[in-house]
Amino acid sequence: MAERPRTRAWYRPMVAREAHEAHRVATSLELLFDLCFVVAVSRAGSALHHALAENHVGHGVFNYLCVFFAIWWAWLQFSWFASAYDTDDVSYRLAVLVQIAGGLVIAAGVGRAFEGDFAVVVAGYVVMRLAGVSQWLRAARGDPERRRTALRYVLGISLLQIAWIARLALPEPWLVPSFLALMVVELAVPVWAEQAAHTTWNAHHVAERYGCFTLIVLGETVTGATSAIQEGLHEGHHTATLVSVAAAGLVIVFSMWWLYFDRPGHRRLTSFRSAVVWGYGHYFIFASAAAVGAGMEVAVDYDTHKGHLAHLPAGLAIPLPVAVYLISTWLLHIGPSNECRPIAIGFPVAAVLVLAAAFSPAPVHLTAAIAAGLVAVVVIATRGHPIHE
Repeated sequence: MAERPRTRAWYRPMVAREAHEAHRVATSLELLFDLCFVVAVSRAGSALHHALAENHVGHGVFNYLCVFFAIWWAWLQFSWFASAYDTDDVSYRLAVLVQIAGGLVIAAGVGRAFEGDFAVVVAGYVVMRLAGVSQWLRAARGDPERRRTALRYVLGISLLQIAWIARLALPEPWLVPSFLALMVVELAVPVWAEQAAHTTWNAHHVAERYGCFTLIVLGETVTGATSAIQEGLHEGHHTATLVSVAAAGLVIVFSMWWLYFDRPGHRRLTSFRSAVVWGYGHYFIFASAAAVGAGMEVAVDYDTHKGHLAHLPAGLAIPLPVAVYLISTWLLHIGPSNECRPIAIGFPVAAVLVLAAAFSPAPVHLTAAIAAGLVAVVVIATRGHPIHE
């Protein structure tokens, strides 16, 4: 008897997915959602580069961290919800379409947000959260066991969004303190909501989603560096220097990829507490990885005598984010108490050496050598040891 063709439901109860569902992978819709954040990450990196190039170091770094938080937090909230409640019916897909639209509005507002005007970013959040709250209301209706959790999310998200809108009317001296305060409350809402009953996120799925976003920020690093080097080569000067910087940058990015993906991330997601630390801690991995791209552009500007930075600030543009990346990866993926001592010790030692490279005549090349050396240590130390997926 021939199999009946499958039809996609318009609406089905939003019941919780199994936490240990086998073969759970990122869906094509989730990957499409990620694409809108490629633009946002690229804009944030570009804005950081321009701020550093104009020698506005403190202003640029602080605004970058704030803007990147807005980008990362929007992505995180969608990703964890989808891990627990992706029904993949027509209603769910249309709600995600609205969230994608909100994400694109956020991306469009990155430039203005970097100058302190978050109005467009807040508008994007309103769009995303209208759809997100409707999804949580569906979860409250379809999953009675976690209804209190879902309603706590609805309440927390709604009140916070009202607060972000009200913040736009505050006088300038209150903007930074209010941003930091609301940021802390944003981080607290999921912790508070999940106390009622934990949602059934899937460790393998969450780890894959974070891996996808890591690839996004590393990809933007490559794109930013390539554009800067191409512009330098177009002028026909400093060719040998730019080629060597490009080679060193490629080694750095490849080493960052290797070190992050060498160990399966899901092995660190053993409890709700570990998931919060791991999930929130990735902010530093993502932000530092994206900042390396801006650092590459700063390095090209310095070597082609275009930038206004002195040697030390220019020299720190790559080593500093790479050091943050190494320490964050060490803490979240490796662990200070890792049974393999060369690896457990190697990451922080390499981070210190990378920072020291900023004071050398060739910070980019030394950073590449140290990162590659750490990869070699990892390979040698784990030779013959199975990697459990």
